[in-house]
Amino acid sequence: MRALLYDDTFPRLVKDWRNNPGKWASRLVFLLGPWACLWMVEILNENDVFEDLAAWQVLMNMVFYYIIFIALRLLLGRNRRAAALGTVLCFLFGLVNHYVLRFRGRILFPADITGWRTAANVAGGFNYSIDIYITQASILLVAYLFLVLFCVPQRKRVKIPALGCIALWGGMVCYCYAFFFTGMLPALDIYTQQWVTQRNGFLLNFSIALRYSSVDKPEDYSKDTVLRLMEEYPGVPADSGRKPVNIVVVMNESFGDLTIFDGLNPSEDPTPFLHSLKENTVSGWMYSSVTGGGTATVEFEYLTGFTSLFQPPHTVAYQLYVEKGMPSLAALAGSQGYATTAFHPYKSSGWNRVLAYNYLDFDRQLYEEDVPSPYIIRSYISDKSDYEMIYRSTETEERSFFFNVTMQNHSGYAQGWNNLPRHIELPSRLKAADRTAEQFLDLMKESDLALEELITYYSQCEEPTLVVFFGDHQPPLTNAFYEELYGKKLSERTTGEVLQQYAVPFFIWANYDIEERQDMVVSPNYLGAITADLAGLPLTGYMNFLLQMYQELPAITPVGFITADGQCLKKNELSQEQKDWLWKYEVLNYCGMVDLFDEARPMFCMD
Repeated sequence: MRALLYDDTFPRLVKDWRNNPGKWASRLVFLLGPWACLWMVEILNENDVFEDLAAWQVLMNMVFYYIIFIALRLLLGRNRRAAALGTVLCFLFGLVNHYVLRFRGRILFPADITGWRTAANVAGGFNYSIDIYITQASILLVAYLFLVLFCVPQRKRVKIPALGCIALWGGMVCYCYAFFFTGMLPALDIYTQQWVTQRNGFLLNFSIALRYSSVDKPEDYSKDTVLRLMEEYPGVPADSGRKPVNIVVVMNESFGDLTIFDGLNPSEDPTPFLHSLKENTVSGWMYSSVTGGGTATVEFEYLTGFTSLFQPPHTVAYQLYVEKGMPSLAALAGSQGYATTAFHPYKSSGWNRVLAYNYLDFDRQLYEEDVPSPYIIRSYISDKSDYEMIYRSTETEERSFFFNVTMQNHSGYAQGWNNLPRHIELPSRLKAADRTAEQFLDLMKESDLALEELITYYSQCEEPTLVVFFGDHQPPLTNAFYEELYGKKLSERTTGEVLQQYAVPFFIWANYDIEERQDMVVSPNYLGAITADLAGLPLTGYMNFLLQMYQELPAITPVGFITADGQCLKKNELSQEQKDWLWKYEVLNYCGMVDLFDEARPMFCMD
């Protein structure tokens, strides 16, 4: 074998290279094509391929670029045509992605392809001018096509031996099967980048999103099963009693009440007003599906009643699953004559909110540019200015459903102390574990002051008003900080202790008499139905189901469950009855979120 390799094969290759330089130049230029495409597409993706992508991300992107080029070569039979066509196609997809990134602040996702008609309807209102990224990518495209034109001779169709074709097609099919249809990506802990969406590279992130773009169908799912459940859980008419004129929902960014941990011991209570609320108040702990980030997941669960438990891990419905006509609390309120507004005092591009809010049937959307002369804390619009926008809206609307996602408390907590007084001190052991934690607690104090102003304002209003308030998740403080709070390694926690890190405060308050309740346990997928019930809105059959299931499993999260008797369990520890509830929930969740056929619409939507 060694003699064959060194004494025969290598000299023959050198001789062939000398005698046929055009053939080898053609091969070299062809093999360079995927690298040129990666560089070109990542320029359009506003990435520096040499700095912004890890080696494994470059490698996995390159696999797909080579698959494109090799498939075209096998189909067209010529290096020149395959290289030229592959490069032009990659440039065009990169260009489309660039405009999506420019207009929406995130890259192209598979759902955008299916929604091309909607995009076409509004395409005329955007600016398609050529920028520096398009210019640089175009130069690279022209340079590579120049190489193809002058270095890859136009030859007759060259057939690859049948065995080679079979090997190439087989290898590509096997890789794609492993990528899209097996547990390879979850095993490698590779998921879609959905906040800074460029960070996997365009082609890899698009492919990963495609891999996770479908929600698995539940076992024994059928339309007949859905219709049977529809009969079992009918809708409930609106309460004929007093209804609020205003329904104000505040999801406060990173609002975590860390006094749930006995080991916190701050120098003063960060949220004394929150803790004082008792009259006409339903309050307790909401167990979020996320911790440290993932705001849009909690938004989605609250507004729809669907749960991320049945979605692929680390995916965000706003990016992948929300479609026009999806059932929502906003649509329900709108059907009852409320003007529906979604407000987030930050950039509209985050989490695909513009499209998601539109699909969830909000009448109006407001963002940071809509806030006049805001009061800034650190670098974000304060809760104080945020709530003033709510006051203006409810003053001008006859009946208002106002959904607000605040921004003041967003991480990180090593920012300057602009308009943020220092009040709260932590024990030295906690301060050493995370020196940013005190800033977070002082932000909670400012939020609590703004919250007091909010409740005071509506307590003085004549219009009946219902205020729903909850944090989206606990802050992203260091693991060392949480280990100090727990007094143990995070890996040693029980299910109940893990769930503590997912607990955030919530309350529902009214400026009229409602039945008071404290220490409730809930998860965001139920809280929307509870809001509708307390507001006297009609309940869909799906909401009726959620309220009944709430009595059995009041908190459902991807990391654990809390039962009616207060047990904290993993999924495999649930009783058979509890698993049956969960199966019915999965069936209805799948129908309403993925497979909403006409006969089932009354289960989820009001006419």
